[in-house]
Amino acid sequence: MAITISGDQAMPGPPLSARLTTPQVWGIVLVAPYLLVFLAFVVYPVGYGLWLARHPASYVALYHDPIFARAAVNTLIFLLVGINLKMMIALLLSGFFAQQRPWIKWLSVLFILPWAVPSIPTILSVRFMFNPEWGVVNTLIFKLTGDDGPNWLNDPTVALSMAIGVHIWKSLPFWTLILMTGRLAISHDLYEAAEVDGASRTQKFRFITWPSMQALYLTCTLLSMIWTLGDFNSVYLLTGGGPADLTHVLATLGIRYLRLDQLSLAMASIVCALPFVLPLIYFMMKRLSR
Repeated sequence: MAITISGDQAMPGPPLSARLTTPQVWGIVLVAPYLLVFLAFVVYPVGYGLWLARHPASYVALYHDPIFARAAVNTLIFLLVGINLKMMIALLLSGFFAQQRPWIKWLSVLFILPWAVPSIPTILSVRFMFNPEWGVVNTLIFKLTGDDGPNWLNDPTVALSMAIGVHIWKSLPFWTLILMTGRLAISHDLYEAAEVDGASRTQKFRFITWPSMQALYLTCTLLSMIWTLGDFNSVYLLTGGGPADLTHVLATLGIRYLRLDQLSLAMASIVCALPFVLPLIYFMMKRLSR
C-alpha cells in the first residue's frame, strides 16, 4: 500500500552542511574573514554615518550656514575648472610623450614624480614655499627688491586657485599616462594613409586621434570627477580651509564641523555630496557596461 505525504507533512531535507561539497565549505571559510572586514570597516561606518545624518534639523542648519553654501560653490568651481583644464592639458601632453625619442623617456620619468610621491609631503612643501615670511618664492622674487611680497594664502580667490593648481599638478601625470596609452593603441596605418593624402596635424587629430580617443577621454573625465569630489589633501593641506573658512570644499567641510564638535552636521555635509557622486557613478558604470 502506498503512503502519500502531503506538502505540509513533508520530511525535512538534509542539513545545509551535508549538501555542501568540500570545496564549497572551504570557499565559505576563506571568504568569511573578508566579509567580516567589509561589514566592520565599510558597512558599519557608512551606516553609522547615515544614521547620524538622519535628522532633518541637521540639513536645515546646513542650509542656514553661509560656510556650507560657499563650500558648495567652491566645489563646483573646483570641478569645472580643475577637471576640464587638467584633462585638456593631459590630452595635449599625451601627444608629446607619445613621440618615439630617447630623451622623452627620461623626461617622462621626471614628469610622473609628482603623482608617484605621497601627497602630504609634496603639498606641504608647496605651502612652505609660498610662506610670506620665509618661503622660497617670496625670498627669491621679492626680498631681492626690498619688498616682503604678498601673503598668497590670505586671499580666498588666490588660495582656491592655488589649490586647483596643486590638484592639477599632482594628478596630471596619471591622466597623461592613460591618454598616452590610448594614443599608442591607434593604428599607425591610419596616420600614414592620412599623410599620403596630405592631411595636416590638425586634420589628423580631428579625424583620427579624437574619434579614436573620445570614449576614453569621456570615461577618464567621469572617473576624474568622482575622484576630485573626494580630493581632501589638495585643499586641506594647502589652505586648511582658510582664510576664514572660505576655501572649504565638500570634501573638507566635515573636518570643520568635527572641530566644532558638531558630528551630525559633519555627516550631513558628507551626505549632501551624494547628489553629485551618485549620477557620476551611474553614468560611469553605464559607459563601462558598453
